[in-house]
Amino acid sequence: MNQDLIALAARIAEALERLAPPPAAKVVLADADAFVWQPTPAMLIPVAAVSRVGIDLLLGIDRAKSILLDNTMRFARGFPANNTMLWGARGMGKSSLIKAAHATCNEVHPGSLALIEIHREDISTLPELLRLLRGERRRCLIFCDDLSFEREDADYKALKSVLDGGIEGRPANVLFYATSNRRHLMPRDMIENERSTAIHANEAVEEKVSLSDRFGLWIGFHPCDQDIFFAMIDGYADALGITLSREDLHKGAVEWSITRGARSGRVAWQYIQEVAGRLGISAK
Repeated sequence: MNQDLIALAARIAEALERLAPPPAAKVVLADADAFVWQPTPAMLIPVAAVSRVGIDLLLGIDRAKSILLDNTMRFARGFPANNTMLWGARGMGKSSLIKAAHATCNEVHPGSLALIEIHREDISTLPELLRLLRGERRRCLIFCDDLSFEREDADYKALKSVLDGGIEGRPANVLFYATSNRRHLMPRDMIENERSTAIHANEAVEEKVSLSDRFGLWIGFHPCDQDIFFAMIDGYADALGITLSREDLHKGAVEWSITRGARSGRVAWQYIQEVAGRLGISAK
């Protein structure tokens, strides 16, 4: 009889163990300077080499570069800094600037900042990530690229609570940066629909657009003119050692931008990659 009870107790213990939640993820921020957040199972995946360009190659965005670098550097030094949203024209270096600012801070203050990328579809798990980082000594810059929300998307409420207003608050060792093509992170027709159908239109709109207000810094990026576009071309060409005449380089750049329908840092870099490939010049 006793043996039967022992066996039954063992089976119950095994069943309870299977039902128990998995152990908390182990955070080892010393493993790398950059990570990607994976919510299931919860873990930070180290990134051996971050895809980025040097901050000196980001041309035509001097004011944005100065503001973000100053904010990031203050955070790396342990001083107060603001969550930041970089919004505006496509291809003008929003995400590149975040990665470059992180690299620059770690050059000045080695190992001071860990860059953690969270994908847009995982935003609802951001509170869980913050709980894991809370209490860590190393400062962490959480980065979400191309952040936006669509109709019937409730994830923005989780982000609002994390940025400002949640009972736990944002950990002192964490800063949140996001890029978006939309100033208010939501499509204009969604905002206008709320205005036209709600009983209290202003309250409905405020609920949707107040998310942007949770970011202490808004940094706008705008389409560049031809002079700045040529400056980008020249800077990239010098960096790769391309010795074509500026006249030929600019003529080809104009044709390239027309086929792409835009002038931007991304278009300039793609053109220079094309030229370097034709000339047999290896990327540095």
